[in-house]
Amino acid sequence: MEILGFGMARVEAGFMPMAPSPAAFNALKSAGLSISDVVAIKTHNPFAVNDIALARDTGFAWERMNNYGSSIIWGHPQAPTGLRAIIELIEELVLRGGGVGLFTGCAAGDTGYATVLRVTDSKTTSKA
Repeated sequence: MEILGFGMARVEAGFMPMAPSPAAFNALKSAGLSISDVVAIKTHNPFAVNDIALARDTGFAWERMNNYGSSIIWGHPQAPTGLRAIIELIEELVLRGGGVGLFTGCAAGDTGYATVLRVTDSKTTSKA
């Protein structure tokens, strides 16, 4: 697994759910990639509107995000929730056989944060 880029963004006060999108674009730019390179997205989405806004802004279908749960289910504190989401993103990419993943989420103060990573190893199982 390798980290390809990071991004942060701040939006107008009161629009915190919108912050993950510009953070994601900043992380993708840092990585030299576009949303079309991404095969999996995990988000810190304390509100459902976060993922709707991200899907609208990126063109990545909301139905393809958070395939194994999200912070709407687990809880809200950003640091442990973000770490859990990144670990689950890595696990999802391993199960998919590798690829580029994006984690993004909002935080207090109308900010967003994002990380782009790549997994090149896949999970293989052998039957004895």
